[in-house]
Parts: sequence; C-alpha cells; structure tokens
Amino acid sequence: MATPGSGFWSFGSEERSGEAENPGTAKAWCQAAQKFTGGIGTKLCALLYGDGEKPTETGAKEDLDSAEKAPACTCTDKPCSCQRADINYAFLHSTDLLPACNGEITTLSFLQDVMDILLQYVVKSFDRSTKVIDFHYPNELLQEYNWELADQPQTLEEILLNCRTTLKYAIKTGHPRYFNQLSTGLDMVGLAADWLTSTANTNIGKMIPSDLERRIIEAKQKGFVPFLVSATAGTTVYGAFDPLLAIADICKKYKIWMHVDAAWGGGLLMSRKHKWKLNGVERANSVTWNPHKMMGVPLQCSALLVREEGLMQSCNQMHASYLFQQDKHYDLSYDTGDKALQCGRHVDVFKLWLMWRAKGTTGFEAQIDKCLELAEYLYNKIKNREGYEMVFDGKPQHTNVCFWYVPPSLRSMEDNEERMNRLLKVAPVIKARMMEYGTTMVSYQPLGDKVNFFRMVISNPAATHQDIDFLIEEIERLGQDL
Repeated sequence: MATPGSGFWSFGSEERSGEAENPGTAKAWCQAAQKFTGGIGTKLCALLYGDGEKPTETGAKEDLDSAEKAPACTCTDKPCSCQRADINYAFLHSTDLLPACNGEITTLSFLQDVMDILLQYVVKSFDRSTKVIDFHYPNELLQEYNWELADQPQTLEEILLNCRTTLKYAIKTGHPRYFNQLSTGLDMVGLAADWLTSTANTNIGKMIPSDLERRIIEAKQKGFVPFLVSATAGTTVYGAFDPLLAIADICKKYKIWMHVDAAWGGGLLMSRKHKWKLNGVERANSVTWNPHKMMGVPLQCSALLVREEGLMQSCNQMHASYLFQQDKHYDLSYDTGDKALQCGRHVDVFKLWLMWRAKGTTGFEAQIDKCLELAEYLYNKIKNREGYEMVFDGKPQHTNVCFWYVPPSLRSMEDNEERMNRLLKVAPVIKARMMEYGTTMVSYQPLGDKVNFFRMVISNPAATHQDIDFLIEEIERLGQDL
C-alpha cells in the first residue's frame, strides 16, 4: 500500500510535501470507497489520500509505423465523407481521436462502431425471445472481467470490448417484459434527443482563516452553535482555492464539520503539477466533485464523498420495502440507491469509468495540465498588453482568467464613475457581436463593485495557442469602435 504523501499519489509538489494529519483518516475514507463501481472509489481514495493500492497498469502506448496509423483525411467537406476505414484499434488510444491531428477517419470509424454496438442493443431490447437480463452474481462478474482503473490508457479495442460487456450484462430496461415504474420503455425519438443533448452540452475571493475563526468565536458568544464550514477548491468566478490546511486546523479546534466544494477544482487532483492547490482536502469530512466540469465527462457526473462509512445510508435510507427488498438473492451492499436523495437516476459513474479506462490517470493529467498551461499563456499575453486590465493581481490559480478590455476611447480617461459606467457596457456589446458573427464566445459578468468583465475559462483540451491568439484579436476587432 502506498503511504500518504508518497509517489504519484502524494499531495503537494516536492517543495510543498507533508504528511497527512492522521493516516487512519485516509484508511477510513478508503474503506468506505471500496463499494464504488469498477475501482473508482479506490482511485478517488488514492488521489485524495495516497492510501490506495494502485491497480496493475496496462502497457504503455507502443510506437507505431505510419502505416499502422489511420491515413490523413483528404476530404474537402467536413464532416468527413470517407468510407469507413479498416482500422486496427489494438494499436490506437483515445489520443488518436479528435481533436488529434488527422484524427477524422479514426474518430468517424470508432463512433460508427460504438453506434453499431448501441443499435444492436436497442434492437435486441425489443426482441421478446431475448432475456431481460443475463444475470450473473456481482462477485462472478468481478472475477471474470477486469474492471480496474490504471494509470496508463487502454486501447480503443479494449474500450469497445468494455462497451459490449457492459451492455451484455445490463438490464434491458426497454424490453417489453421489463416492468418497473422508473423505466417506461425505450422511445426512439427520446433516445435520439438524449444522444443529441449529450453531444451538444460539453460543459478570486479566498476565505481568510483568521476572519473565519473570529466569526466562529463571535457566533459562539451569541449563543449560536456553528456546525459547518464550507471551503472552496476552485471558485466559480476567480478559480481561487481556499487555504484548506488552515481551515482544517480551525475546524478541528472547534469541532466543526469541514466540507470542501471541489466541484470545479477537484480535477486538479489528477495533476502532479497542480494538485498541491488542494492540500488539506484529505482532512475534510465531505467533498463534492464534478468530473463533468474540468475533466470533460458529459453532463451529468458528480460525486459526494463522505469520510464516515455508512453515513449516507443512515441519513437518506427510507427503508422503502417496495423498492429495496432485503431478501434478494445477491449481496445487498451493491444496492446503493437507498444512500442517495433521489430515487431514479442515470448510471452516471459509467461515463467517468469508461473515460478513465480510455485515458488512464496520465491521460487526464495531460488534459488538465494543458488547460492550465493555456490559461497561463492567455494571462501572459494580455497582462501588459495595451487595452487590457486584469481584474485581480497575480497569476490565476485555475483556468479562470478575468480581465477587462478597454477600447481606445476609454484608455485616456480618469478612473472615475463615468469611466466605470462606460466600461460596464463594453463586455456585453462585444459578447453580443461574437454571437452575431458566430466566431467565438466567452462569458462576462460583474462581481461586487467590479463592473462587467470577461471571465475566460479554459476546459476544452482541443483549444490551442492559436485559438487563444484568435480570441484576443477578435475581442480587439469587435470592440475597437466602442
């Protein structure tokens, strides 16, 4: 077993390393995490605490001759209209798909193969001669197949096999003889709409510890009982990370539940270069994390992790005998529905699991590091560029780059109320022109006493330096006459 603070899974860079407060804490988290599907709990535990046993890694990507790679697409029309290529997926990985250079043919072929698997499943779902479920006990499936997650990516051939295996043993909820109040059959138009929306929707104020402690003391003196501190790892607007270690010390001192909202910043745990920004998260009582944000998992995919094993069950369990029978013929620990607030839900964890298999931990790391590098590139390009003003001093901690574009007409004006009133109109007009021309899009917003500013958030690994340069030039083109 890896020890906290060691190896790939350690918290902090070399100059920021440190032991966890209590190794037993990490162990408790990991014990609770073992119930997660396909080793995801173990991997989350390892990322958070460095106390998970790393699964056997698949081989590194082999060097390929150019003949083994998919040929470059020569179509002049996009999307590509080439015939499906005869591609050997055994030597290809997710990095060979778009946005990879010359990845059109491989991507088209791969998605067509995935679609073939799905369509075969759909057709079989309506065939009354097929089983509603090819039942196997969970322990049998765990022994027969490798569901574990690894640092290195699987090949596309293995990913297609994962898809076939998953559907083979899944309940055919669209089968005419499957009767359940949460599954009302499989509507073809609804299915198309779901695929369409999944494809189309790709989705710095820090807490001051001394002020936090002062407010806790004031509240207790007034007879109140502070019971929770909610820290943030990656704020929505500025991408700021609260000082989690200091906050953890205060929560321990006053016996207060510590929650960390890592919905936006949690993905940085995948990066050895940037994970130090979440130092202290391992001491939290609970953590939220949205892989559908920084990690690019299709909406919706969120996780709530709690340190105390069994807590979710005891808080949310309704003992609904009409849903969760206690006399089933398999291990009831696999029935996780009674732990959650909602009843019906998608198996959203499968998206994260399959992507993790395809990319490996190192693939997610490269994706996140690239986005952070692009944010730093943008910051360095505009911080001293004429016509740009940064909303706050210093390099951004995340991929959020907040700035004003100041058109030539305002650059010589004094910094007064009139200038602010005119500046607040600039970003909305430029954004509207972006949408009318359809060339690019970036968000804007006000915050507190700060008038509308651009909030550039980079989470798409397909972006390049050229795209950042284009954005800067387009803002100047669309706003120079304001």
